[in-house]
Amino acid sequence: MEKLNQTRAPIYEALEEFKKMRVVPFDVPGHKRGRGNPELTALLGEACVSMDVNSMKPLDNLCHPISVIKDAEILAAEAFGAAHAFLMVGGTTSAVQSMILSTAKRGEKIILPRNVHRSVMGAMVLCGAVPVYVNPECDTRLGIPLGMSVEAVKKAILENPDAKAVLVNNPTYYGICSDLKAITALAHEHGMLCLADEAHGTHFYFGEHLPISAMAAGADMAAVSMHKSGGSLTQSSLLLTGPAVSEGHVRQIINLTQTTSGSYLLLSSLDISRRNLALRGKESFARVCEMAEYARNEINRIGGYYAYSRELINGDSIFDFDITKLSVNTLDIGLAGIEVYDLLRDDYDIQIEFGDLGNILAYLSIGDRPREIERLVSALSEIRRRFQRSRANLMEQEYIDPVVAVSPQDAFYAEKESLPIGQTAGRVCSEFVMCYPPGIPILAPGERITREILDYIAYAKEKGCSMTGPEDANIERLNVLKAFS
Repeated sequence: MEKLNQTRAPIYEALEEFKKMRVVPFDVPGHKRGRGNPELTALLGEACVSMDVNSMKPLDNLCHPISVIKDAEILAAEAFGAAHAFLMVGGTTSAVQSMILSTAKRGEKIILPRNVHRSVMGAMVLCGAVPVYVNPECDTRLGIPLGMSVEAVKKAILENPDAKAVLVNNPTYYGICSDLKAITALAHEHGMLCLADEAHGTHFYFGEHLPISAMAAGADMAAVSMHKSGGSLTQSSLLLTGPAVSEGHVRQIINLTQTTSGSYLLLSSLDISRRNLALRGKESFARVCEMAEYARNEINRIGGYYAYSRELINGDSIFDFDITKLSVNTLDIGLAGIEVYDLLRDDYDIQIEFGDLGNILAYLSIGDRPREIERLVSALSEIRRRFQRSRANLMEQEYIDPVVAVSPQDAFYAEKESLPIGQTAGRVCSEFVMCYPPGIPILAPGERITREILDYIAYAKEKGCSMTGPEDANIERLNVLKAFS
């Protein structure tokens, strides 16, 4: 098959042509190219608001693309090695949910690790699918969940031969990768699909010497956050599918929840970013890898911190490691990750991606420069000098095995009652509780609340983690099922 011209950006080109036409707008949006909202125009600029337009014939329609959006999807599919690519404007959350809703119906099983993003569990609530958890191994030194071992996945498949799919994080937030190729082969061997949450793996498709991408591993669907390491605007994403998945069915599922008013700012950013990665991704990510390795070496020289990398690889639960992820364990300087996160922001004006109870993550990508790396390293060195203390009394364990009593959908919609959080031990939770980021639920609907989980929540709140999910924003009360005790 003849290769496509990856220098093209069909949506961007159509918008450029549209600008020249000087069309009089008697359609939405109501700001009419910014004239009706001067403050917004001053903030975003005329070029931006003039391209905030509605679907029309020259610009195609995201719900049923037949021209420029279709062309952009075809180019994206080739660039990512997929059979089809869908442009998503509801973030990777929307892509993940569409992936799961395309795969399983109410009562059907999906095999997955428990350390999934909240969007996965949200999809379970929406479609009524039942999770079969493969509890990941945990690194007790780092206090982080690892990948799924192939043997654990095989056991889950043999015990649940009726499951529809296996879902894999590729990679986890911390950069840990499972053996995706082996898990995909195992799923296919048993008539199941393999789905990949690649929110943090866009660069796998373009960089060298990085972990394998989902499409290269033969997975059937992958949700890819172009706005994270790919450089597109926040909230823009891709859903990739392999040849075994029906394009028409997936489009129907996407259209159940995705907006009918797709933002052309987001769509054009996906188009331009795909072109940028296709043309320059290899060099760009080689530079990112170089910066990350330099930063890792410098941070480890400070002492007390542990910026981990490929030395963790064990061939199974840590099959590979994404070296662009600058994950750093902070416990040996006597500070929780979230405390270092707060100090970097409040004292040094450095905003990193997240801090949890034992680690921080500085997210490096194509927009970073060496001077910012030096500033981060210098700030971490100073934090150690100024704030280092004994690590006694720091909680280390990050992952708590869940006890699933009810399916997420049944629990979420069941009759419930609100109780003070301290009185909920032994009850079944009907809502989510999570630190965000990373957005991995501590509790999900249908899981039994234990004293260990309550202690973890109290400790995370005390250390300053941003807790989200429950109806009670202060997380002083939890909704629990009435019928279960």
